[in-house]
Amino acid sequence: MYIINKFKLQLAFFLTIVSFVSYGQSNLFKVALDAGHGAHDFGAVYSGRVEKNINLAIVLKVGKLLEQNPKIDVIYTRKTDVFIDLIERANIANRADAHIFVSIHCNANKNTAADGTETYVMGMSKAASNLEAAKKENSVIKLEKDYKQKYEGFDPNSPETMIGMTLMAEEYLDNSITLASKVEDGFAALGKRIRGEGVKQAPFMVLHKAYMPRVLIETGFISNPVEGSTLDSEEGQNDIARAIADAIISYKNEYFGNGGMDDNDRPSQKIITKPTNDSSTPIKPKADAEVPATKKTTNNKDAKAVIFKVQLAASAKKLELIPSNFKGLRDVSIESGTNLYKYMYGETTDYEEAKQLLQEAKSKGYSSAYLIAFKNGEKISVQDALNN
Repeated sequence: MYIINKFKLQLAFFLTIVSFVSYGQSNLFKVALDAGHGAHDFGAVYSGRVEKNINLAIVLKVGKLLEQNPKIDVIYTRKTDVFIDLIERANIANRADAHIFVSIHCNANKNTAADGTETYVMGMSKAASNLEAAKKENSVIKLEKDYKQKYEGFDPNSPETMIGMTLMAEEYLDNSITLASKVEDGFAALGKRIRGEGVKQAPFMVLHKAYMPRVLIETGFISNPVEGSTLDSEEGQNDIARAIADAIISYKNEYFGNGGMDDNDRPSQKIITKPTNDSSTPIKPKADAEVPATKKTTNNKDAKAVIFKVQLAASAKKLELIPSNFKGLRDVSIESGTNLYKYMYGETTDYEEAKQLLQEAKSKGYSSAYLIAFKNGEKISVQDALNN
């Protein structure tokens, strides 16, 4: 009897430890860092400057900075000079259930005067320069074994063929744009020139296969003598790494808070709207089958009060605000911006009520829904809203 009781106590202790460890891990913000190229895939090479080495050096520096935060778990697609298939890079992040995926590269151009940084999100851009950037990075798959079978239907010389490989190119786009914007802001603060205006979109295979908010960063042109030397220097890499790490931490703090994560405040891990039978126009319900949803108003006397809503999804498609388009939810509102329509459920000044609305949305199938907050019509972080 004593042996049995002792075994039970040991088992209970073991399960407690496992439970504690699992709980701690579930509270971590997981960042997947990808150093572009590797091994026999050198990337761009100019005057002794080798892209694969610069990418890895920056990634390791970013990772070291992030690892100083006990609430952040860093996953690397590679930490040494090895070759990793594009699809495997994304799968590493997918298997780890990472919250964001950040792929780091260097740019190059025959025009050695070209300079500046670029931050991309997944998208089907028609801009020739963006497509050329995607073609350059996607061409890596030709170095992989059996790439024609592995990426059936995709031609790396024609990024547009990726359109046929995905139904919802805009998944995670809203969060990706937020992260990319923070990266650009960090580079601008360093005095770096940002090429073009705003975040860019292009069909990168490594981003396409990562099922989470994701960005691809071109940290500068190694073909440019001045910028290339900076990229290849310890000081330059440290500055770039700090800007990227700060952007990631800012993104984490905005969506996950500064302390332990509350599941109710998690950002969308998978912002997807259900595709309709017609890829361009949503199916319209029968006139007598549905009652249009109306925007819920909050009876609040203070017009300056913080308002909470539940973000359900972001999509390039504009849907009618009727229950059948939102799994039966009726109090749905819409907001447009950055070529996206954001669909939000409910509206309240009470945080506890907001969490109830969030749980209701999740119970309807929106498992990746999350809370957002507004003050004076401007979006603020939930953390700031709670501090008001």
